[in-house]
Amino acid sequence: MLKSILAAAPLLLGLAFHAQTAGAQAPYPSKVIRLVVPFTPGGSTDTLARLLADQLREELGQTVIVENKPGAGGNIGGEAVARAAPDGYTVLVAAAGPTVINPSLYPKMPYNPVRDLAPVTLIAREPNLIAVNAALPVHNVKEFIAYAKARPGQLTFGSAGNGTPAQLAGELLNQTAGLTLQHVPYKGTGPAVADLIAGHITVVIDNMPPLLPHVQSGKLRALAVTGDKRASATPDLPTAEEAGLKGYVITAWKGLMVPAGTPRAVIDKLNAATVKIVARPQMRKRLIDLGAEPVGSTPEQFAQQIRTDASWWAALVKSTNTRLD
Repeated sequence: MLKSILAAAPLLLGLAFHAQTAGAQAPYPSKVIRLVVPFTPGGSTDTLARLLADQLREELGQTVIVENKPGAGGNIGGEAVARAAPDGYTVLVAAAGPTVINPSLYPKMPYNPVRDLAPVTLIAREPNLIAVNAALPVHNVKEFIAYAKARPGQLTFGSAGNGTPAQLAGELLNQTAGLTLQHVPYKGTGPAVADLIAGHITVVIDNMPPLLPHVQSGKLRALAVTGDKRASATPDLPTAEEAGLKGYVITAWKGLMVPAGTPRAVIDKLNAATVKIVARPQMRKRLIDLGAEPVGSTPEQFAQQIRTDASWWAALVKSTNTRLD
């Protein structure tokens, strides 16, 4: 029996090696892909992720699920992806907050977005929308500024949380227009928008997707967009600069990132599939209708965007003296 076992050992080892090699060489993707959203459901990042997941399933022929991991300004979700296996099955739906703003706000980041994550593609840029409750007696930026100056310290602006782009947008508005709006942080954009609709806060300056449907329904009133040009979704709405806020230009973006060390072939496959989806007429229309400007880029172009924006946001954090509570 011992001789039989020893004789069969090379065959068994060969079969095991063959199985291991076959598994290692299984074409990507061969199992479920998780799109990690570092925020609560209902915000622009979550909306984009669910639109993308539906089409990635078709394009890649594999199940794609959206997993929300909110907290710490997006750091919890970002760290979860940074610490995941670099195999392309855990993908971050990246936003400016946790990627290029948090390193300037958190003295001890749990991960380094540039070192621990690899860019896949920039999906879309999103100008912010300055929105107020429709019952507020203002119809443009000039009227809003006059209304706020007549009520120093009494009005509020909401955001998705401390240190988020929406908070910085509000702080920059205070700085640019000489206002004293008080910041009210929420656990996500969805709750902030809900309280704006209910009239509990005065204004929200955030990405267009979670705000635009309520503007179109008449529950909110849009005063301006914060991009360097008018948005395709709201061509009649002026930019903040056109409305008199010189230098007030803020745009956000969404993209895909994977753990550093992910094979380039996997990154390229994810990139090609996503860029193809973003270029589809129906997807472009859907993104524009939500207030986003479709992009689709190479990993290198996205990496450059991250470097440029990190410097810009760091300067804004410093000039507005924004701190985490």
